[in-house]
This record gives sequence, C-alpha cells and structure tokens, in this order.
Amino acid sequence: MRPVMLSDLTTAARALLRVPMAERRALCERIVCEAKMADRFTRRLQKQHPEWGNGTLVSASSKRMLAAERACDDPEYCAFLTMVLHAIAGKEFGAVV
Repeated sequence: MRPVMLSDLTTAARALLRVPMAERRALCERIVCEAKMADRFTRRLQKQHPEWGNGTLVSASSKRMLAAERACDDPEYCAFLTMVLHAIAGKEFGAVV
C-alpha cells in the first residue's frame, strides 16, 4: 500500500459511515486489502488497477458512497478513524463501533 496520508484515513472513515454497523469491519479490511493489492498491481504493471486505483486508501475508498466529512470531535467518526488505523497496523479492532 502507498504511504498513508490524513486524506486516506478520512476518506476510508467516510466510506465506513455509509454502511450498516454489521458491515463496517469487513469493509474496512476490504478497503485496506484492495489498496495493498492495487499497489502491487501498479508497481508490477506500471498502471493503475482498473477497480482499486493506484494503491492508496483514497483510491480504494473513493469508488464507494462517501458520507460528508465530520469534525474530529464526533465520537463515531473518531471510532472509524481508529478502525482504519488498526486495520493498517494489522491489529484487532477492540471496542471500536
């Protein structure tokens, strides 16, 4: 996966806000996986993956419906930012929404 920037985290969190609670963890893992696979594809073939983009979380997340960005003091939004960070680190999500 390409280096993770703040926009990657916020875009992935916005994608998570648009799906039912029961689907959020799976979607988070899928977005991270797609970004990793797209990065390998892009590096190997020197072109973007047709569905997952260039290997960034922004690219993997942007094909989905995105909620409006929220303020960082919104507890639900913070929980999703944390969920994305945990997925990137390969850790269990713990008590995240």
